[in-house]
Order: sequence, then structure tokens, then C-alpha cells
Amino acid sequence: MSYDLTEIKTFAKNCLDGDITGHDYFHVDRVARIGVQLYTADHPEGAHAIFIIQIASYLHDTIDEKITNNVEHRLEEIHHLTTIQALSSEDQNNIFDTIQNMSFSKNIEHHHQLSLEGQYVQDADRIEALGAIGIARAFAYGGKHDNPIYDPRIPVTKLTSHDQYRTKQETTINHFYEKLFTLEDLMNTPSGKAMAHKRTQVMRNFVDEFLAEWNLED
Repeated sequence: MSYDLTEIKTFAKNCLDGDITGHDYFHVDRVARIGVQLYTADHPEGAHAIFIIQIASYLHDTIDEKITNNVEHRLEEIHHLTTIQALSSEDQNNIFDTIQNMSFSKNIEHHHQLSLEGQYVQDADRIEALGAIGIARAFAYGGKHDNPIYDPRIPVTKLTSHDQYRTKQETTINHFYEKLFTLEDLMNTPSGKAMAHKRTQVMRNFVDEFLAEWNLED
């Protein structure tokens, strides 16, 4: 059975157009492709599950508080969109549960147990925060929010809540230690764990080199 993602993709493009923080349409498109790649590696069959993964991937950042200041209205739009796609109530609930509860900030205080499809979307989104692309996205986001690249006077902080995560004093290099280096241990799926390990090492090598250059170490 084939599925049509045209309207889902168009909606995501319209919502994310113009973003310069690494949460643009190219990001959600990569999340969708990574999610499918991970799921297919672990589960050779499952076309419908792949369709759910793709929909949730394309929609997940359209409701992000960094993207919209009216999450409830955006959720209403998505409900209409998934209804006209003739998705079952079960599939709609799966998608809504995934996109509303998969973010890193929503899981700092309490780990939300996602569906199998949701776990692959969450892993794919976290993998997008790792590796060379993760490095680029971290600095794009930090620059947009006026965070310094690095300041050794600002200590690395252990994250304990959503509000603290959003409001505390931040540097981009600290962000690697506070969030990005922790993601590998938070992966749900076998293929996600393997890909996250590889990409995390890329980032660790980068930060090691950055700090060596900062400290003028040959």
C-alpha cells in the first residue's frame, strides 16, 4: 500500500519556512529519512509504521514552542490535517502523543514512554542533534539566541527541569556537555544507539579540538 505525504510536507514547509535555528523543513525531512532508515534496519517489514514515523517526523517541530507562539491552534490544524488524511483515531493519537511528548525538554523531569513508532522518531530527532550537522545546528541556535560560543566563567549545569533548561545562562560549548553528549545514553532503539554512538564521537573530537585551541595547546 502506498501513502501520500504531499499535504503533510506542504504543511511542514509552511510552518517552518524561514527558520534559521536548525529547526527548518530540511531538519524535519532528515528526521523522517533517518527514522525510516533506523526502523527498516531493525524491522524489515512494516509499511504502515513507516508512514506514521514519517508523518510524526514532518510535524514534530511545527508545534515546538521555539517555532510557534500558539501551540493549541497549531494542534487544531494538525488534527484537521490528519483527519482529512483518513487516519484512524488510533493512528492520530499515536502521532499526537509522539509530537507532544518526544522533545528533550519534555523528558528532563519525567521519561515519557512513547509507542514503537514514536521511539524511532525521537531517536531520529536526537541523532539530528549529533554529528557534524548537530555541531552546525548548535552554533546556529546559539547565535540566534545571543549565546556566547564559550565562556569558562560560566559553569556547566546539570539540567533538572524544563524551565531551567529554557532560561538558564548558556554557552554553546556548555550545551554539548549539558545536553548533546547525554543523548547517546537516551536512545531507544538498537539502530539508534549505533548511529548515535558514531555521531557523538564526531562531536567529542570537535569539542576536544576546540578546547585545545582555546587553551593554545599544541
